Amino acid sequence: MRTSFESPWQDDVAERWVQNCRHDLLDHIIAVNERHLKRLLSDYVRYYHEDRTHLALTKQTPAQRYPATNGGRVIALPRLGGLHHRYERAT
Repeated sequence: MRTSFESPWQDDVAERWVQNCRHDLLDHIIAVNERHLKRLLSDYVRYYHEDRTHLALTKQTPAQRYPATNGGRVIALPRLGGLHHRYERAT
């Protein structure tokens, strides 16, 4: 979504997202070409909404993950090529 002209409250949101993307992904991986960069960014958007916790959402994700009720082993699911992980209970 495009931000409105001279709208400072929208600029903060866009700047925060770009800063998070750079810190979490682009500072650690070199994109080879435009196609690779688009794939990295689409993976990051999925990670940002499904796995990354947000303080404004009381440490929840926008996709509303729910805690596991069963016991058992904890497995690590790599995200963003192994830069980050999502931890879940094995079924």
